[in-house]
Amino acid sequence: MLYYVSGPVTVLEPGLAVVDCGGVGYGCRVTAYTAAQLKLNQPARLYITESIREDAFDLYGFISREEQRCYELLTSVNGVGPKAAISILSAGPQNFTLAVMTGDEKLLTAAQGIGKKTAQRIILELKDKIGGGSVELDFSTGPAVTAPAQGGGNVALARAALQELGYSPAEIQTALKGADPNATTEELVRHALRAMVMKG
Repeated sequence: MLYYVSGPVTVLEPGLAVVDCGGVGYGCRVTAYTAAQLKLNQPARLYITESIREDAFDLYGFISREEQRCYELLTSVNGVGPKAAISILSAGPQNFTLAVMTGDEKLLTAAQGIGKKTAQRIILELKDKIGGGSVELDFSTGPAVTAPAQGGGNVALARAALQELGYSPAEIQTALKGADPNATTEELVRHALRAMVMKG
């Protein structure tokens, strides 16, 4: 099992990145989001999800564990294959997360090969897994909650979504500093993700 590949990017084409690992080139299918953060002949690390079928052995590479997790959530939905998942995530894992949390079918159907019914199924099956429902209650007693009742349920829901993406409570607390306490959940998530990207 491959966990990640690390090395210089020797080929960078739409949907494909080849990473040289000790003289062996690993061809990875990538989203436009990941490809935009890679540079030819520059070192990179891609987290790998393998797809093995009778007629193919494909590697899907992701710039972050968060994007990889979103891909695995998507492909767990009946009717969503690797191609469709890559298409959806090309707009970025944060946009996918927001679409599911807010029930935004239009953002999902903008991806190639995703119809309205599939978009509805994705939202229905994944909303609770990405901070939906009453999941925010689990974060009300977490060590990172230092501002009592600030932003109410929206802050708690944003924390839940960010933790589902793999961020620690400490990282979330730092990323949400300075956010408008009256902002919507999606605005808070966007603020936090932007802060984490800038930090990284």
